Amino acid sequence: MEFRHLGRSGLMVSEISYGNWITHGSQVEEDAALACVRAALDSGITTFDTADVYAGTRAESVLGRALKGERREGLEIFTKVYWPTGPGRNDRGLSRKHIMESIDGSLHRLQTDHVDLYQAHRYDYSTPLEETMEAFADVVRSGKAHYIGVSEWKASQLREAHALARELRIPLISNQPQYSMLWRVIETEVIPASEELGIGQIVWSPMAQGVLSGKYLPGQPPPAGSRATDEKSGANFIARFLNDDVLTRVQRLKPLAEQAGLTMAQLAVAWVLQNPNVASAIVGASRPEQVHDNVKAAGVKLDADLLKAIDEIVEPVTERDPAKTESPAQRP
Repeated sequence: MEFRHLGRSGLMVSEISYGNWITHGSQVEEDAALACVRAALDSGITTFDTADVYAGTRAESVLGRALKGERREGLEIFTKVYWPTGPGRNDRGLSRKHIMESIDGSLHRLQTDHVDLYQAHRYDYSTPLEETMEAFADVVRSGKAHYIGVSEWKASQLREAHALARELRIPLISNQPQYSMLWRVIETEVIPASEELGIGQIVWSPMAQGVLSGKYLPGQPPPAGSRATDEKSGANFIARFLNDDVLTRVQRLKPLAEQAGLTMAQLAVAWVLQNPNVASAIVGASRPEQVHDNVKAAGVKLDADLLKAIDEIVEPVTERDPAKTESPAQRP
């Protein structure tokens, strides 16, 4: 495993991080989830990402049990706040009330007294940013989080939040966007702003919800039991990639992966790590062997000719519109 600094901070994270968005507490049984976390640890992954909303808070609980007994100082545990975790009007968003209550709930479920990174899971247009950042400052000063991050924020929002963080003297060091060969909306605005501000990316869906693994074939129905057939597993996210033009071009990546001595999944993960502003790529798994396969993308260097060949294949179906980085206009 290779490690990188997260943004312009001293915090080191594993190039491959383990995330449990659609697996723990919902898609797979707990024994399988625990086996995947063990595989991640055995493979050298030290960075684990979750959120209070995943599986209705159950994902945090499963991760807490899976990591129990591990040396806490040797792990980087990340979680998030924003999406609804209860029926009440204040059980969502980035108000001071919800942040202060949510961090305590997350720590209880994760069985730890602090998280290394606490992230705003989206931007909250219903709460003054000053209120949100002041609440985050109190979370940091109380020792419940070491660093602050965000997820899917626009460049302008990153700039405004970073200015407030500097005033409050708290470390805002990361953004967690979707990023892959097929989804490059952060490259035009978010990446340049992040490089200027000292913010690093922890990217999710580097395999475009599994499409870049090559298992979805043009002209054929999705494999039984795959993410595309399971509403609980993010079928709405993957739908945008499931057209024959995209799938045909993805199949053309196979000889390039073979040329590089990689599986298609490894190529996809290695590709996002070629961006120097990306500190870590989040991978999930329902089976331990998937973890062992994905970690082989760490430390891989793709040469310029290969990167150019990839671009030539996928460019016509790549999404680059920076406006696709968005948060709900109103709290969900």
